[in-house]
Amino acid sequence: MQTPHETLPTREAAKRRARELRMELAAQGTSLTHSAALELVARELGYRDWNTASARLSNRPEFKPALGMRVTGTYLKQPFRGEIIAAREMAGGEAYEITIQFDEPVDVVSFDSFSAFRHRVTARVSSEGESRERTGDGERHMVVAEEE
Repeated sequence: MQTPHETLPTREAAKRRARELRMELAAQGTSLTHSAALELVARELGYRDWNTASARLSNRPEFKPALGMRVTGTYLKQPFRGEIIAAREMAGGEAYEITIQFDEPVDVVSFDSFSAFRHRVTARVSSEGESRERTGDGERHMVVAEEE
């Protein structure tokens, strides 16, 4: 299930959204407590309540790319292993633009009669290591994590 604020990667980002929501509603003449705003944000994110959202968001591992970091994941639904050769922080650390050099070329075409191999790609990912962009069937273009 995709929600309007699915890209909120951390508990702190959800709290910021609650503060923004309170300010937006106050500008329209509606008063709202901070706890009520947190409950609304939790529902926006698809959680039952703020306590559940807070626990789940705080348990998500944060992806902080660094030059030379070994990573693994999927690119256009194809598994890969590689190394980050460029990284740029965006949105105050809530997103990153990364360039990955794959260990083995990744075939990004799903047809048996045709191939298109990528050795290196640049993608924007959240602090959870997931791209916002999705394929036609809803899968994320890239999902990446530090190799263990």
